[in-house]
Amino acid sequence: MPSDVKLELKNISKSFPGVKALDQVSFSLKKGTVHVLCGENGAGKSTLMKILDGIYQPDEGEIIIDGEKVQIHNPIDARKHGVAMIFQELTYVPDLTVAENVFMGRWPKAGKLRMDWKKIRQETVRLMEQEGLPYQPDTLLRSLSVADIQLIEILKAVSFDAQILIMDEPTSSLSDKETEFLFRKILELKQRGVSIIYISHKMDEIFRLADEITILRDGAAITTKSVNETDMDEVVRLMVGRKLENRFPKKELPIGEEVLRVEGLSYGGVFQDVSFSVNRGEIVGMAGLVGAGRTETMSAVFGLDPYEKGKIILAGKETQIRSATEAIEKGIAMVSEDRRRYGIIPVRDILENTSLASLKNYFYKGRRHKKEEIEKVTGVCEKMRVKTPSLETKIANLSGGNQQKVILAKWLLCDPEVLILDEPTRGIDVGAKSEIYQLMEEFAEEGKGILMVSSELPELIGMCDRIYVMKEGKIAGCLKREEFSQEAIMSMAVQD
Repeated sequence: MPSDVKLELKNISKSFPGVKALDQVSFSLKKGTVHVLCGENGAGKSTLMKILDGIYQPDEGEIIIDGEKVQIHNPIDARKHGVAMIFQELTYVPDLTVAENVFMGRWPKAGKLRMDWKKIRQETVRLMEQEGLPYQPDTLLRSLSVADIQLIEILKAVSFDAQILIMDEPTSSLSDKETEFLFRKILELKQRGVSIIYISHKMDEIFRLADEITILRDGAAITTKSVNETDMDEVVRLMVGRKLENRFPKKELPIGEEVLRVEGLSYGGVFQDVSFSVNRGEIVGMAGLVGAGRTETMSAVFGLDPYEKGKIILAGKETQIRSATEAIEKGIAMVSEDRRRYGIIPVRDILENTSLASLKNYFYKGRRHKKEEIEKVTGVCEKMRVKTPSLETKIANLSGGNQQKVILAKWLLCDPEVLILDEPTRGIDVGAKSEIYQLMEEFAEEGKGILMVSSELPELIGMCDRIYVMKEGKIAGCLKREEFSQEAIMSMAVQD
């Protein structure tokens, strides 16, 4: 093992019922470098990293750290060997504080029977000051945004003083400012000699951060290249096994009558006097910095969160929406940015997760017509190209991108008139993104309306007919397609 190599994974294989997730994968990580792991959802990236983190055990293969073969039986073993992992699906307890989450599972004790809460709080304050984070140690994570929680997860991983740090889509919910903060942190860690495995589907990030790139496809390692030896087009082609001709399949569709109008929607200091509209056949974007109130506004329209005043008008008729059930009944569906918390039931299988919102359609004449349910779910999952051994597979065993496809399939079965998509491509590879964009176009072609919240300006510009920009809970402006540019959007998002 060369002296500059920190980690080697040799001939790692792993199978699950009905699928071979990894097939003789070898991978090496040099000291003090960022090694990017690329591949479509389901390619085996997260499985390989979960083996390194001790969550899964390989069927065969070796793990070598600093020239010595090691056995990693669980995440506690991984921490002992200097390995820490930040998961794409955030691992936190909403009803615990920032300090409790940071030290969860390793709380220092004062004596044999009680926790040293003073030390926990002091250490959390010290770490946040060291890493430049603004949070209070006693704040409940339930009150924070996904972006805030992502940064706290990074803080927790850094607190282990790990020498091998795995980051699985760490910027998926971060604003540009927060992403810049993370990139500076990664540079600091490299300078401290930390070796980083970075999983991402964002090409600009990959070529900005990577020293080396390894590409996985269908559970096999295709190639490893120095970042200076390749380019974006080659990486995409190697990931998907084909050339993607059109990144954003936007069509010029006829815009129909108004399907949704929101007037003067307000709730405390969260969002104020928000007004916007969506027409049939139209994709309308919602841009803005993290904390601008986009998600909270969409949640209020869908009935997840309250609003104090304002009007919601569907197909020309004013309506009250007090719950998600009412929203679904009135033809509104929403894909949440936090799929694990609001989108899926991890312990249930794909069939149950997909049919959940439309389950009443399969109960009639006093019984459940499961054959019809299976036929409908099979059809929509095939349309979404969900990669799974069977409909009986638990959704928690799918990759993040395939989970997202199942959530979209669930709402398609409800046949909504308005589809709200909050960060729909978060943590999804370029191939799956293309499929989701195509699905959005098909939905619009059917004369439905789409509202898309996204922190990725290129996809808003590439897919939308109009873009509203929010700032500090208010609508800062609206841009037509011919007015689109990243500069115009950001100017509205930060204007005084």
